[in-house]
Amino acid sequence: MVTLPDGTRVPALGQGTWRMGEDGRARKAEVAALRLGIELGLTLIDTAEMYAEGGAEEVVGEAIKGRRDEVFIVSKVYPHNAGRRAVVAACDRSLARLGIDTIDLYLLHWRGSVPLAETVEGFEALRRAGKIARWGVSNLDVADMEELWSVGGTACTTNQVLYNLGERGIEFDLIPWCERRNVPIMAYSPVGQGGRMLRHKALAEVAARHGATPAQVALAWTLRRPGVIAIPKAADPAHVRENADSAALRLTKEDHATLDAAFPSPQRKRPLAIL
Repeated sequence: MVTLPDGTRVPALGQGTWRMGEDGRARKAEVAALRLGIELGLTLIDTAEMYAEGGAEEVVGEAIKGRRDEVFIVSKVYPHNAGRRAVVAACDRSLARLGIDTIDLYLLHWRGSVPLAETVEGFEALRRAGKIARWGVSNLDVADMEELWSVGGTACTTNQVLYNLGERGIEFDLIPWCERRNVPIMAYSPVGQGGRMLRHKALAEVAARHGATPAQVALAWTLRRPGVIAIPKAADPAHVRENADSAALRLTKEDHATLDAAFPSPQRKRPLAIL
């Protein structure tokens, strides 16, 4: 579990929904996968108005019908919808698609042309109205976070960023910055994209030691650090169960040495990786 700045505890391992809602033929399976994940304790579900232009939010809405009290819903607003007035309309549309009254955590998907100060004002207005319970950001680097703090954004609940064994750049400065301010990191694509990272021999070696899969090792590695939430996407039952089982995997010092040798931690500042 990870404790948010307001004391709320959420699962360190949740469910992502990127690419869900794009094909109506897959909807039944996607809904079933999310429901299975909820049963297995993956009750934090991340989505966005961008995903299938609202289609993923509709899938989530169907999956959580009748189970609202069991789940913690995260959604994200497009940067061009992050102005004072536009964010209210965007949030209303997301609420309607999700079929809920309040979004548990509402994020700025990435930084656009709308000033951060204006977005903070919009988020705070939504919070006062009860349409969101808390807010955060996504894909913001240290300089952006510093600016956010300078314009009154200290109520930021999380920063959702790309983080996995193959993309460790945030360990140099962004994670330490967030840790000092009690801002949890939410890691998207924690097992990488396209499977290339998972085919690395180091992951196979560690997985063999534990009778696990490379994906489970990658997830266990991401979850090793307190204050990090991982949101892998899974659209079939076997994959959902594989993800859920990774929460119990404990890597050893030998495992970490093997993985660090193959995927070294950063020794200098790197540009923020974004998908």
